[in-house]
Amino acid sequence: MSEQKKIAVLVSGGGTNLQALIDAQGRGELGSGKITLVIASKPGVYALERAANAGIEGRVLARKDYDSIAAYSKALADEMTAAGIDLVVLAGFLTIIDEQVYEAFPNKILNVHPALIPSFCGKGFYGLHVHEAALSKGVKVSGATVHIVTPECDAGPIILQKAVAVMQDDTPETLQRRIMEEAEWKILPEAVRLFCEDRITVEGNRVFIRE
Repeated sequence: MSEQKKIAVLVSGGGTNLQALIDAQGRGELGSGKITLVIASKPGVYALERAANAGIEGRVLARKDYDSIAAYSKALADEMTAAGIDLVVLAGFLTIIDEQVYEAFPNKILNVHPALIPSFCGKGFYGLHVHEAALSKGVKVSGATVHIVTPECDAGPIILQKAVAVMQDDTPETLQRRIMEEAEWKILPEAVRLFCEDRITVEGNRVFIRE
C-alpha cells in the first residue's frame, strides 16, 4: 500500500468534477489519495461550498489580485508546495498558469477534457464550445480524456479515455451532460487512484499503467 498522497483540486466554477472526486473519496475509490485542499481562482464559486460541505479546506487565490500570469503562478505553486501537495487536479480551472506550476509539480498535474483528444481540444475548446464543435462535425462518438498537464494546451500524455455515443437529437447541453456522467466522473477518479497507487509511468508522450 502506497503512503497517503495529498491532492489539491483547482476550480473556477460550480465544481461538478470536484464533487465526483469527493464522492469517489467517500466510497474509498481514490486509493491512498486524499483531497486536502481546494483552491478557487475567484471568490464565491459553488465549488468552495462543495469543499466546505465535505470538510475540505478551501482557499481563494483570486487571479485579479495579481498583476501577471507569472505572479499568479508563483503564488499558486508556493501555496501548494507549502501545503505538501503530491497531486494537482484541474477541475474546470479556467485560469492560465505558466511553467512555474508545471516545474513545481512535474507530471503531477491532471486535467479532464470533455472530448477524445486530439479531437476538439486546444485553445478555445472549453465548456460547451467543445460539444458544439463535435456536433457540427457530425461525430458519432465523443467522450472524455484525462491527461497530464504540460505547458502546451491539452497536449500532455494521455492517461485514460472513455468514449460516449452521440445521439442524433443531441444538443451541446445534453451531450455535455452525458459525457460528464458516463465518462468524466468515472475516469477522473480512476486516474487519480492510479496516480496515488504509483501505477503511472510517463515515457515521452506516453503513459504506461502498471497492472
